[in-house]
Amino acid sequence: MNLYKDYLNEIEERKAQGLHPKPIDGAELLSEIIAQIKDVNNAERENSLKMFIYNTLPGTTPAAGVKAAFLKEIILGQEVVAEITPTFAFELLSHMKGGPSIEVLLDLALGNNVAIAEQAAKVLKTQVFLYDADMDRLKKAYQENNVIAKDILESYAKAEFFTELPAVAEEIKVVTYIAAEGDISTDLLSPGNQAHSRSDRELHGKCMITPEAQAEIKALQTLHPDASVMLIAEKGTMGVGSSRMSGVNNVALWTGKQASPYVPFVNIAPIVAGTNGISPIFLTTVDVTGGIGIDLKNWTKKVDANGEVVRNENGDIVLEEVYSVATGTVLTINTKTKKLYNGDKELIDISKALTPQKMEFIKAGGSYAIVFGKKVQTFAAKTLGITAPTVFAPAKEVTVEGQGLTAVEKIFNRNAVGVAEGKVLHAGSDVRVEVNIVGSQDTTGLMTAQELEAMAATVISPIVDGAYQSGCHTASVWDKKAQTNIPKLMKFMNDFGVITARDPKGEYHAMTDVIHKVLNDIAVDDWDIIIGGDSHTRMSKGVAFGADSGTVALALATGEASMPIPESVKVTFKGEMKPHMDFRDVVHATQQQMLQQFDGENVFQGRIIEVHIGTLLADQAFTFTDWTAEMKAKASICISQDDTLIESLEIAKSRIQIMIDKGMDNKTAVLQGLINKANKRIEEIKSGDKPALKPDANAKYYAEVVIDLDIIDQPMIADPDVNNEDISKRYTHDTIRELSFYGGDKKVDLGFVGSCMVHKDDLKIVSQMLKNVEKQQGEVKFNAPLVVAAPTYNIIDELKAEGDWEYLQKYSGFEFSDALPKANARTEYENIMYLERPGCNLCMGNQEKAAKGDTVMATSTRLFQGRVVEDSERKKGESLLASTPVVVLSAILGRIPTIEEYKTAVEGINLTKFKPVSTKL
Repeated sequence: MNLYKDYLNEIEERKAQGLHPKPIDGAELLSEIIAQIKDVNNAERENSLKMFIYNTLPGTTPAAGVKAAFLKEIILGQEVVAEITPTFAFELLSHMKGGPSIEVLLDLALGNNVAIAEQAAKVLKTQVFLYDADMDRLKKAYQENNVIAKDILESYAKAEFFTELPAVAEEIKVVTYIAAEGDISTDLLSPGNQAHSRSDRELHGKCMITPEAQAEIKALQTLHPDASVMLIAEKGTMGVGSSRMSGVNNVALWTGKQASPYVPFVNIAPIVAGTNGISPIFLTTVDVTGGIGIDLKNWTKKVDANGEVVRNENGDIVLEEVYSVATGTVLTINTKTKKLYNGDKELIDISKALTPQKMEFIKAGGSYAIVFGKKVQTFAAKTLGITAPTVFAPAKEVTVEGQGLTAVEKIFNRNAVGVAEGKVLHAGSDVRVEVNIVGSQDTTGLMTAQELEAMAATVISPIVDGAYQSGCHTASVWDKKAQTNIPKLMKFMNDFGVITARDPKGEYHAMTDVIHKVLNDIAVDDWDIIIGGDSHTRMSKGVAFGADSGTVALALATGEASMPIPESVKVTFKGEMKPHMDFRDVVHATQQQMLQQFDGENVFQGRIIEVHIGTLLADQAFTFTDWTAEMKAKASICISQDDTLIESLEIAKSRIQIMIDKGMDNKTAVLQGLINKANKRIEEIKSGDKPALKPDANAKYYAEVVIDLDIIDQPMIADPDVNNEDISKRYTHDTIRELSFYGGDKKVDLGFVGSCMVHKDDLKIVSQMLKNVEKQQGEVKFNAPLVVAAPTYNIIDELKAEGDWEYLQKYSGFEFSDALPKANARTEYENIMYLERPGCNLCMGNQEKAAKGDTVMATSTRLFQGRVVEDSERKKGESLLASTPVVVLSAILGRIPTIEEYKTAVEGINLTKFKPVSTKL
């Protein structure tokens, strides 16, 4: 009874926080609860029944196995529970979504009791989360002339699990709620500093937006009980930034509907919208939950009588309202006409939000059910020897005769599943593709594990070349939350077949390397498709898509993903970099020049950036692809020269070998397999059989952008513009300013060199700048703290071998220790240099943070409100993003330098350079 008493104590603790009992996932606790149910005189019997029925997690959780077994005993009459009849037991099994419940249903359906078998078959016909072992049992029974098995297979072949679901309502009433003006980052919906609670859905839901916003949403629901609350990003894009299932989960928790009456805090069908639509990753996550994401276009650029765009005195484009979506406005989504209405007035066509495929997701309660349903239908039809009837919307296949292929179109054509041989697909096609590499990070990994349990997956798909579970987002502080969550996550993923940063058995040293850096190494083919649980899954080899934890789980379980082939924007370069410029400045200038060339329209948003950057090695090129998440692109592709790609692959091989030498490979030798794959690719390139990926000369692009390196004369800084009068223009990544804008007197409270945006050369630049300053001034004195966090241990090892780490140590006032990792997050900083543990550090903002109200100069990627630094009562916190030399000098001076000071400080330093190829790729 100890576990149950502990659970009651936890319930009381949660009650004090305004929370319900935490859903049960443990077998031992549920076994105690079942024992109390069997004891008709037990004082806790009524509570135990409620917990068993309404508060036990489904899928493949240990508790689900115990629950399914007990329900089987009730159905067979081996146990009698007055409150759970055999009929009710079947209903409960039908809501358990695979795993042990399917095993029990198959036992009953293929058993000797005909009446029970028929009841079990009726339930099985509604289920889609079947795996190979389940389907093998059905196939074997069918081949042995089992009538029930034949009946189930015939139902599956007709896809009755889908066709007999209720149709999507023709009209869906919504009431608007403006969550914020401007871009809404997922940090607003699921703050990074609350990452530890993401797997506790009710608790995590408390952090969405603000308590005041939550109360306003509830008030709207009371006023409009027949309407769904539609969360809106006014004058902005919804869901930019990190790829968080938790963000969509929170929106669904507050505005959606319960997926099952027997599964607490799992809600579906949220409705979200933005003036400039929905961020691509966020929209995919909305699809996972059967929700709707709408591009409102309710503000447009104002034009004058000559058709010219009107700008204000600051040079910003003036917007004018097309129609109002002010909080409390009641609108109607018509799924038949695919229009949005205010009363009888048509506002906008929303057919892109209601494609045939998306309508299926809405009907089925999410995209998983469709993915698994299609596989079950295909299996059943093949087993029966028939052609499966057309039930689902056919894959959208767009072919344009005589038109060449972009790089992403080539990759999708190579990896497409279920496409007729010889069929060539262009952008706009919607297809299933095989996934080669999958990455899971540690603050969303627990949700990925939950998703895998919910879809009853127990082992990684054999068609995935490699998968990695990182420990980087919780690397800074080994506190009680990390100690509770991370070992559990690592064990689950290790057992599942994923290469893990920490060894559950403790046989190799814990790695906290930034996930994107590891994925950039283990992606060893420029034709690969990579899926990762983070928006910065943007590799310099292949095409990589940041994804929510659910899509990551689906890729791990099935080795597949479904998505449209996006349009591409071609980016090329001309001119030469100035000797005092760093490549990070080119990255920022790309965003600035693109916006200038297209009158403020972000042509990158939702598209592939095909960047012709072939002379940069993978580490350096990654700086560009990494930033494309901030450009709101769906993904990016590097077009590389043959010799450069070979050199990058050789570097990747050496780093994978280091992982093997540390003992990180598993029993299936995944890491060795990646080295073998890299060797094969190198030989293909050298022999000329398959050169480095390039687009066709007659490929079609949405737009082409040419970046002029000659006009980049000063370091470029991405500014959150926290005091802009137009709040919709704050905290975007689109305000790019030259160094001289700040006049050499803007105070900097802290500098940060770290995150996935830096590589070994950046750490060498820190070392070289310290030497320069010491030579010029006789000493190095920091007027603001400088936090330095290498992305990987490999980088530190290489810096030690090359003598740079020793010099960094000389000027550091703190150096991390893996033997004694920090147990508490740093809240105060001295004016010294901190050499922090490899990992995300300040960029993540869930553990380490700058002091409230600080002005931070950082190499990282995030400038969203509250991410790196929170506001104080005296001033707004702001995170400005710049190159490594600008950050280092800002910390030394305690202010943003002048251009003259900057040029002096970097004199003779080998900054990261880029020279465009002289011939057209």
